[in-house]
Amino acid sequence: MFNLIDTAYAAAAEGQTGGGLGSTILMIVVMIAIFYFLLIRPENKRKKQAEEMRSALKKGDWLTTIGGVYGRVVTITDRTVVIETSEDRVRIEFLKSAIGSVGTLDEQAAAQQRGVKKAVKKEEAIEEQAESSDNNE
Repeated sequence: MFNLIDTAYAAAAEGQTGGGLGSTILMIVVMIAIFYFLLIRPENKRKKQAEEMRSALKKGDWLTTIGGVYGRVVTITDRTVVIETSEDRVRIEFLKSAIGSVGTLDEQAAAQQRGVKKAVKKEEAIEEQAESSDNNE
């Protein structure tokens, strides 16, 4: 066993490596693929969904901005949206990119609760799998 370790140290000292350039390039390609599927692709998907939501706005929709302002859409242009925030007819103009979510507060809360329930169910399923694998051992 010590002979193998001595051989490995001797090969490293002489500059001989088993992997070579091919394995290094392969590892770089694998890392780029991992970054694409874990970081870049989901972000592009979220951007596309947000753009579709903003383009589907129509007069009378209720929305919440990313700053937390809640109101009803009064006017829509290519780049901006004018919302009415209260019964006093206070109107504020925002860029479309400042829109956080569309729907009444009840609809937004229900959508958020669905997301929380899905996460809880997923955690419970993972715990059940872990318990069943512990019982099988």
